[in-house]
Amino acid sequence: MKYILLLAVVLGTFWLLRSLRKPKLPREPEAKPPAAPASPEDMVSCAHCGVHLPRSESLPGRGGVFCSEAHRSVFENQRSG
Repeated sequence: MKYILLLAVVLGTFWLLRSLRKPKLPREPEAKPPAAPASPEDMVSCAHCGVHLPRSESLPGRGGVFCSEAHRSVFENQRSG
C-alpha cells in the first residue's frame, strides 16, 4: 500500500512540475459574431443580358440599367441605328 501512495505522490509531483514548466500559450481572441448585414438593397436586371445586380452597382442608360459600360454601349448602339 505504501508503494502505491509513494507512486501517486511522485506522479503528482511530476505532473505539477511539468505543468508549471510548460509555457503558457496566449489565448486566441474570441471570435466576434459576424456583422449584421446592411439593409437590403433593390436588385435590378441588366437591360442587355438580364443579369441581376444591386442598384448601387448598376449603370443607368437610355432604355434601362446595365451591368457594364460595354453592355450599355451595345444596347444603345443597337437601338439608335
